[in-house]
Amino acid sequence: MNNSISRLAGRRRLLQTGRLLRTREPYRCFSCAARYAQQTPPRSDASKTTHFGFETVAESMKESKVGAVFSSVATSYDTMNDLMSLGIHRLWKDAFVRSLNPGTNPLTASSPSEITGWNILDIAGGTGDIAFRMLDHATNIHNDTTTRVTVSDINPDMLAEGRKRALQTPYGRSSRLDFLEANSERLDMIPSNSVDLYTVAFGIRNFTDKARALDEAFRVLKPGGVFACLEFSKVTNPAFEAVYKRWSFGAIPLIGQLVAGDRDSYQYLVESIEKFPTQEEWREMIQQAGFLIPENGWENLTGGIAAIHKGVKPLKSS
Repeated sequence: MNNSISRLAGRRRLLQTGRLLRTREPYRCFSCAARYAQQTPPRSDASKTTHFGFETVAESMKESKVGAVFSSVATSYDTMNDLMSLGIHRLWKDAFVRSLNPGTNPLTASSPSEITGWNILDIAGGTGDIAFRMLDHATNIHNDTTTRVTVSDINPDMLAEGRKRALQTPYGRSSRLDFLEANSERLDMIPSNSVDLYTVAFGIRNFTDKARALDEAFRVLKPGGVFACLEFSKVTNPAFEAVYKRWSFGAIPLIGQLVAGDRDSYQYLVESIEKFPTQEEWREMIQQAGFLIPENGWENLTGGIAAIHKGVKPLKSS
C-alpha cells in the first residue's frame, strides 16, 4: 500500500510540470518521415547578421561554421564537455533527467493508452548522452519499456558518434531509439502536437535563430507537453564568475589545442557561452514562444555555470 501511495505521489509531481493525462496517438517514425518530407529551405537574407562567438557573421554562414566546429570535436565531445565543466556536466545531465522523470510505470498507468510510453525528441543530442539517460530512467525507475527517444542533430558526424555509442547500450538495435538528421529551426518531418517531451542540452546556444527553434518546439509538442533546456548560463557570484571566466578564456582554448589540436573550436565554444542570454532573458524568450513558465522558470546548477529551463505548452481550450 505504501509503495502504491509513493508511486501516485510521484505521478502528481509529474502532472505539476505539465505532463497531463492525454490520449496517445500511434507512434510515427520521424526519421522515416524525413525521407519523404518536402522541405523548402528558407530564402537567405544576406543583410541579416548574427554572432559566431564574438564574431559577427551573416546568418546564412553561421550554420556551416557551427557545423565545422562540431564535426571537428565529434569524437572528443565528452572530453570537450569535461574541460568546459571540469567534469561536472555528467552530474548536471543526471539532474536534468531526474527533474523530467521520463516514463510511465505500466502498473500505475491510469488508462491503457498511457502504456504506450512517452514520445521524446532530443534536439542537438547527436552523441546520445541525454537519450541514453532518459531511456535508462524510464526502464529502471518506471519499468517502462515503451518510452522512445528520437535523437535529432543537424551534424552527421555527431549522429555517427551517437549511433556508434548506442551499440554499447541496450537500445542500439531497439525500436525505442532513433536518429534523425534535421535542423531544429525546420522540423517539417515531425507532425504538430506529436511529442510529449522536447529536450535540448548544451546545444541551443549554437542555433542561428533561437526564437524560430522555440516556435518549432512549441509546434511539435502536444498540449501539456514540456520543453526542457540544459545550457551553460551566467554565474551568479561575482568572485566565482571572475575565476570561471579566467578558466574559460585562459585555459580551455589552450587545453583544446594541446588535447585535441583544435584551439579555434574551443575558443568559439567558450565565446558562445558568453553570448548566450541571461537566465532572465532566456526565460522571457521561452515565454514569448507561448510556453507557460513553471515557478521562476529555471534552476541554476553549480552557481549558475549551467541552468535548467522549462516551459509547458498550454492545454487546448475546450
